[in-house]
Amino acid sequence: MFKNLTVVDHPLVQAKLTIMRQKDTKPPEFRRLLREISVLLAYEVTRDTKLTMARIETPITFMDAPVPAEKDPCIVSILRAGNGILDGMLDLLPTARVGHIGLYRDPISLAAVEYYFKLPQDVSERHVIVVDPMLATGNSSVAAVSRLLEVNPLSIKFVCLVAAPEGVKAMLDSHPQIPVFAAALDSHLNDHSYIVPGLGDAGDRLYGTR
Repeated sequence: MFKNLTVVDHPLVQAKLTIMRQKDTKPPEFRRLLREISVLLAYEVTRDTKLTMARIETPITFMDAPVPAEKDPCIVSILRAGNGILDGMLDLLPTARVGHIGLYRDPISLAAVEYYFKLPQDVSERHVIVVDPMLATGNSSVAAVSRLLEVNPLSIKFVCLVAAPEGVKAMLDSHPQIPVFAAALDSHLNDHSYIVPGLGDAGDRLYGTR
């Protein structure tokens, strides 16, 4: 449906997501499942990591073995819900650098308003993975990617848990060069810009704030 969208349909991802969708799933389990899914998403999004060969010594002998050819990636979390994916990705990529972008959605215009922006100083020398559980209208995601393009990283990828077609279209219309990875592409947005069937507000469900 969308040229630059990858839906990670691994059975474990889909089974865990089903539990997350259920309205009676409590915040501790919701957080745990998102963290577990995020490890699997990180595995997929880093599939094209470039390698080079380095001389190492095993307990038996010397050999040439593959190691990363570039600096560790930078994972950029769109606050606050993005931290739920960040934690899982850091389990797989513990030496990755971390950045944060604080954005909130204006309740009237639905436009993204930035209130925080902090990145590693050498982000221009790293690949960036932007994370946010929900790609709904796409306004926040488009704004975050636009902001990151200003610092000129080596590349940018966007990773979410659940996407709506409207959000994917908005992202790829604004940034067609940015690969989007999601665990699910849902049906549509409702009148309140929530993803249907979705799983509700990811931030509230992560932190028990509603």
